[in-house]
Amino acid sequence: MADFTSSGWSVYIMLVTAIALVACFWLTVSLSKGRAPGEEVGTTGHKWDETLEEYNHPLPRWWIYLFYITIIFGVVYLVLYPGFGSYQGSFGWTQISQYEAEVKKADAQVAPLFEKYSKMEIEQIAADPQARAMGERMFLTYCVQCHGSDARGSKGFPNLADGDWLHGGDPATIEKTILEGRNAMMPPMGAAIGGAADVENVANYVLSLSGGAHDAVKAELGKPKFVVCAACHGPDGKGMQAIGAPNLTDNIWLYGGSLATVTETINKGRINQMPSFKDLLGENKIRVLAAYVWGLSNTAPQKSAATQ
Repeated sequence: MADFTSSGWSVYIMLVTAIALVACFWLTVSLSKGRAPGEEVGTTGHKWDETLEEYNHPLPRWWIYLFYITIIFGVVYLVLYPGFGSYQGSFGWTQISQYEAEVKKADAQVAPLFEKYSKMEIEQIAADPQARAMGERMFLTYCVQCHGSDARGSKGFPNLADGDWLHGGDPATIEKTILEGRNAMMPPMGAAIGGAADVENVANYVLSLSGGAHDAVKAELGKPKFVVCAACHGPDGKGMQAIGAPNLTDNIWLYGGSLATVTETINKGRINQMPSFKDLLGENKIRVLAAYVWGLSNTAPQKSAATQ
């Protein structure tokens, strides 16, 4: 009932549930009346093949008892568990509490597996076959939705296997990124640069930095306007890892490196977010996961147990 803002929904559901139980009880009682001794059994009025008729015998007693048991079970269930409007049940059971209990139990079982890696350097963890297999399983569970099963990302999601890092690819930074998440934003810069022609010129200049297809004349006109972008990307366009500003000279593009895409990025800006996994996984698991991610671009590819 937490999804409903009005208490009237709770009353409505309680009323409908109560009416349904009473109606089932009344129907069961009305059908449980047996035939009096000597009373002739009537028919339903249906007739087939001129003489074939359907008799209206009372329901078997065992069938009636099943209906009573079902009604009693329903009432007891609604007393013990949630289901009767906003009433939470005398047991106080919830899906969340059951989930948390199961997670706690699972964590207690697997904690020793990750504990031994908490004091190891990430480079050492990345070289451990068992840790690599554990890290890969976590990656395939929590990271593939954005970065892909091969860790090469997609439009708007970074490639983790190429050694190009927005905030830095050292083990400590990768671990911090997974622990705390990242919020990235490039504001719309079209108005700050000037009109549409100026934006197009700057976009051509940006493409020229990485050797992309561009108009040399427009790129030269856009170079003075690039000073607006230099505050984040640097005067040479090589970016700043301290704030996650990408390098514009390496021809690696998160959203695409066409003139139209770069122009769109300048005009509209970009917003991206990686969530924090600290509460979901905990520090020890994240350390193993960080070692696996670091190993994707820092060690020779190896088949792990999960892949095999």
